[in-house]
Amino acid sequence: MPPTPGPRPFSPRPSSISTADVARAGLRLGFPTVLGGQTWWEEDRPAEGGRRTVVHRAADGSLTDLLPAPWDARTRVHEYGGRSYAVVPGHGIVFAHHTDQRLYLARPPAGGEPDPYAERPRPVTPEPDEPGALRYADLRVQDGAGGTGGPRVWCVRERHHQDAKVTRSIVVVEPTGTGEVAEVITGCDFYASPTPSPDGRHLAYICWNHPHMPWTRTELRVTRLSDGATRTVLGGPAESVLAPLWCDERRLYAVSDRSGWWNLYRADISGSSCEPLWPAEEEFAGPLWQLGGLPYAVLGDGRLAVLHGGGDLRLGVLDPETRTLADIDVPFQGWAPVLHADGDVLVGLGYRSGAPRSVVRIDTAGGPDDPSDAGDAHGEGAREGAGGAAQAGGAARAARAGGAARAPRAGLAGGAGLAGRAARAGRSEELRREIDDVPAGVLPAPRVVEFVAGPDVRVHAYLYPPEQPDEGGAPYVVFVHGGPTGHATSELSLEKAFFSSRGIGVIDVNYGGSSGYGRAYRERLRGRWGVTDVEDVIAAAKWLVAEGLADPARIAVRGASAGGWTVMAACGASDVFAGGVSVAGVSALGPLVAATHDFESQYVEWLVGPEDRYGEREPLARADRVNCPMLLMQGLADPVVPPAQSRAFAERLLARGVPCTYLTFEGEAHGFRRLETKAAALAAELSFYLQIFR
Repeated sequence: MPPTPGPRPFSPRPSSISTADVARAGLRLGFPTVLGGQTWWEEDRPAEGGRRTVVHRAADGSLTDLLPAPWDARTRVHEYGGRSYAVVPGHGIVFAHHTDQRLYLARPPAGGEPDPYAERPRPVTPEPDEPGALRYADLRVQDGAGGTGGPRVWCVRERHHQDAKVTRSIVVVEPTGTGEVAEVITGCDFYASPTPSPDGRHLAYICWNHPHMPWTRTELRVTRLSDGATRTVLGGPAESVLAPLWCDERRLYAVSDRSGWWNLYRADISGSSCEPLWPAEEEFAGPLWQLGGLPYAVLGDGRLAVLHGGGDLRLGVLDPETRTLADIDVPFQGWAPVLHADGDVLVGLGYRSGAPRSVVRIDTAGGPDDPSDAGDAHGEGAREGAGGAAQAGGAARAARAGGAARAPRAGLAGGAGLAGRAARAGRSEELRREIDDVPAGVLPAPRVVEFVAGPDVRVHAYLYPPEQPDEGGAPYVVFVHGGPTGHATSELSLEKAFFSSRGIGVIDVNYGGSSGYGRAYRERLRGRWGVTDVEDVIAAAKWLVAEGLADPARIAVRGASAGGWTVMAACGASDVFAGGVSVAGVSALGPLVAATHDFESQYVEWLVGPEDRYGEREPLARADRVNCPMLLMQGLADPVVPPAQSRAFAERLLARGVPCTYLTFEGEAHGFRRLETKAAALAAELSFYLQIFR
């Protein structure tokens, strides 16, 4: 009898996407601002050591890098940073320089000056005793109205003391005068969103204390600046409040999850009233990992441009008086939770099927009567929604979007008018894409999927089938996002296309604990890090096999940071994976708690619980159960997850004879930024898969 043939060897498909293509695509557009006909945004430069600049787009469409090398607009507050700049009308931009973390003022060129950077930026905050000891983030500009004199910049300041203690406060800086820095608010461990009232008399802000994180418990406070009298307006033991904006001198908008979902509210600063503007089982914000972004914006006529949904966020217009919400009919299926408006003009970071994240400018006052006329800067006029389907208009979509069929309140006019305006509004223009010259025909079209991971537990994911899959199931990689309170979206990823175009499928899992699906879904991870996340990614692999999509012998798992923890733990908890890739993964909790940065230094208490649970959860303690090959990669300048975490796990596997490759990169921190590092890491990952999928 002839021997039974084994599985056919995997042979990768040829692909037009190279490692260099993926590395060069990492522009990381962020935090757009619009004023008049001008727009600004942050933009990475992977080929210049990963530094970040601020790009200015003039009314005539011309683009200028405001900060040439070696200037690097990055803040290190909370180590994850956030918005690094603010526009000071008539004076230029104020930005945080990564090297020393001081704030600098970059002035616009003088009239007729050919050099767009004729004057070197000057520091506007004092030099600390040690480089980076004073850090600034969440910059908000207050003009000279209300008797405040010249423009002032409100921001969060983080002070690193010589004894390793870290304290934070809200300060106000005079960027165009003496550069004086005045400390105004102190006493809490963390602050965010310092927002002066229109009359300059009050300051609203978000605060919280250890051991809480901004998605578990925060407070919205208002301080009267004349005498320091302070009142808590929103917040409590099981409430996350985010993103305050003033409605008028006495009322605030804010996002709160008191209902179990991050919804928009309007509250009086006296605490006498708080009303939901659109109660729905949808999210109107994301977790506050980075400071400085706002997930909604006030338009010129008082309406709110909002982002809402689950997983991917849609763009809509909410009228706070008529309580009507309708989606804007623009060709983008999802948005990063960052918006900014000036009058009726709105800017954000949108993405759609087959196209990358872009800085998008939208005229919300009204678009062309014929939607087919509303093209973008790249000449693509078709209005496509998720999956490429033509959208029938904002009003129709609003009626289908969970609760959006509600009629305006009785006796209030304008509800139908709002829906009509939103349906035809949306003259959109893409100002800048993260990826130019996207290869045609190789971009994965994600499918939104759910699968069962236990009794009454359904897990959300995005599926990227491979090009020309093999009969009997293709190789697959289970992607595990970091955070762990983050979430994956359907945003175009050239990295996923790099694999799917070669015949390797991807499933990107929003395991329990992920944001985007309400507080109860986030709290599935409370006290169960290393259990819920592991169970969900293993369930994803088994679902792929049960659906006939994946070859059961050719499934890998990969993740970074908290995702790396899940990778290492999952490889020790099940034999379903042929191998695992961890980037800056956490392997041991005791050393992490002792060495990591202040922002997350007590996060483990919520994620796992007391120290006596560490041994049963941490991957390093279960390394003797790992029998599959692993690839571990690590930046040696990582302040979030020390390199010793990956090194200890690699040494434990190698001592047992388990194949393990440990790659380190000098000068890289928590997330690779340099072009050469990105290309090398991706090449190593592909090589690893080709070896284990043979």
